[in-house]
Amino acid sequence: MPFIANTEAERQEMLAAIGCSDLEELWGKAAAPKPTSDFATLPEGRSELEVARHLTHLAGKNATDLVCFLGMGYYDHFIPAAVGEIIGRPGFYTAYTPYQAEASQGTLQAIFEWQSAICRLTGMSVANASMYDGGTAVFEAMAMAMRVTRRRHVVVAAGLSPIFRNILKCYSDSQDCEITDIVLGDDDDRSGQEKVLAAVTDKTACAIVQYPNAFGAVEDWTKTIAAVKKAGTLAVCATYPTALAVLKTPGDMGFDIVVGEGQPLGMPLSFGGPYLGFMCTDMKLMRRMPGRIVGQAQDSSGRTGYVLTMQAREQHIRRSGAMSNICSNENLCALTALVYMTLLGRQGLVEVAELCMDKARYALAKLTSIKGVRRIGSQPFFNEFVLELPKDADEVAGRLVEKGYAAGFPLGRYYPGRQNQILVSVTEKRTQEEINGFANAMEAVLWS
Repeated sequence: MPFIANTEAERQEMLAAIGCSDLEELWGKAAAPKPTSDFATLPEGRSELEVARHLTHLAGKNATDLVCFLGMGYYDHFIPAAVGEIIGRPGFYTAYTPYQAEASQGTLQAIFEWQSAICRLTGMSVANASMYDGGTAVFEAMAMAMRVTRRRHVVVAAGLSPIFRNILKCYSDSQDCEITDIVLGDDDDRSGQEKVLAAVTDKTACAIVQYPNAFGAVEDWTKTIAAVKKAGTLAVCATYPTALAVLKTPGDMGFDIVVGEGQPLGMPLSFGGPYLGFMCTDMKLMRRMPGRIVGQAQDSSGRTGYVLTMQAREQHIRRSGAMSNICSNENLCALTALVYMTLLGRQGLVEVAELCMDKARYALAKLTSIKGVRRIGSQPFFNEFVLELPKDADEVAGRLVEKGYAAGFPLGRYYPGRQNQILVSVTEKRTQEEINGFANAMEAVLWS
């Protein structure tokens, strides 16, 4: 394929649009260093043995054996060994995106089963084949709502993850939209349902909430969502899939679009990825959803087959007509989640969720028995909660790493008024001994 460069006239037009006279001025304003093709600056090559030793040394600097109490959307759940064995089979592990449906029946069937499983978990009618991750799925839900409603205003509840919120703002930076962030006090674990409803106008495309929210609180949105939808506004829910095994589903609460991060469904924390986002909606919005959808059909002989349906792949490549910049799904990660859910089954997912809840309540009792430690907020919670410490939470978390514990998520990193607060998450993997040891270590750090 030939390389088709921009013409000089096109380069000058782009430079003029950003207020630069030439490339030198552009690089002078950029935060990134000017690119160079001077290969003399590269270090000398190393042998395979030397490279392996160097990479092993670098990997050894990572603290991979900590007892993990981290949360904020990414969780340390147990993964059955069979998950890795199944997805590691060459037919799955090396498969590419199914452009030619008739040649990819196994892959398409796996996607269809994934869509069915995530719909059952969220209480929604239809899902796509998956998305890049939870944060980008939130943005895609917002973009979908703006396309459907032809409105440009968005309301974001106080309980939306600050990580998702930053991704949303980054992706929206060049979009024609206005985002209203709901803000509550530093001693609150709610999402501000009343303020969300008050911020919705006849120009609002969607209200985006999280359930359970970023502080771990579980809130029933049914009445608020019904009122929001009366204004012609779509309701978007970012959710934690493991919690849905025991909680009221977003579908039962009336949400129009449900998204989330699929990492808790069988994927390790793995330094941030690869993960997958999921997106579900109802039948009336199905054709407006980005990404691929796999459907079940029959051929002329009556045999069951699977096809990419509703949308042609080219729809996602056209610039002006595309619904998304997404051209591929995270198929291997979606298959991982499907295998995990299948191995556990309905009751297994419920048992995992119940263990998370029970152990989180035991941990809360142990930690709040420490002098000077109290819980922030009073809402029901699933498996994570916010604690107020008598010292800076970031400093405490750093010292607990030295004692072998990933203590939680210091909220001061995203919330300036919450430097002494930490979000603690407890999964089914944590034992009573680990929780007791964590509480003892925290008490020693706080008062020694």
